[in-house]
Amino acid sequence: MRYDLVIFDNDGVLVDSEPISNTILAAYLTELGHPTSYEDSLRDYMGAAVHRVHDLILERSGRRLPEDFDDVFHGRVFAAFERELRPVDGAVEVLEKLAGDGVAYCLASSGSHERIRVGHRKAGLDKWFGEDRVFSAQDVGRGKPAPDLFLYAAERMGVAPEKCVVVEDSPLGVRAAVAAGMDVLGYTAMTPAERLTGATELFGDLRELPDLLV
Repeated sequence: MRYDLVIFDNDGVLVDSEPISNTILAAYLTELGHPTSYEDSLRDYMGAAVHRVHDLILERSGRRLPEDFDDVFHGRVFAAFERELRPVDGAVEVLEKLAGDGVAYCLASSGSHERIRVGHRKAGLDKWFGEDRVFSAQDVGRGKPAPDLFLYAAERMGVAPEKCVVVEDSPLGVRAAVAAGMDVLGYTAMTPAERLTGATELFGDLRELPDLLV
């Protein structure tokens, strides 16, 4: 193993949530008078914590989103997760192999702890992620592209940043991992390779991951 710790992003890497959440986000912003397409949402918000939505809308329109925005948005997302969410193809096999081989891994997500738990229960991934392996932007205040979340995860897991590798599918996440001084494997199933500039390596099938770690 080249690394002492594998840090997974969650949305789009382990659970196939990005199409669901970005469809809902685009529709809700449009409903609130901020016309947003699905493609706009992927470009601007994929991989980001919800505070980025508030920041960009205020910057672009001069108007704040409603106080209950987060609650309404997350309620719609959670309801959709219960109906539609599935694990990313290959995620179960990869987690089984890492666990079986004794490879240290954890998760560092821009999503809230509640969102992570709801998604994992529905997708059947919760048995691989105890509380000691799950880290959220909620824990650090500043989400991706700041490096804080990845550095926090490494610290809590007791591993130096240079011995960590991050598995990411968003440009913001790649930037955060690079800023943290970590190698990053860019997962291109949903994101064009050219948008993951800075990734150490790129791959398109999650089942390839174990071979990239040695």
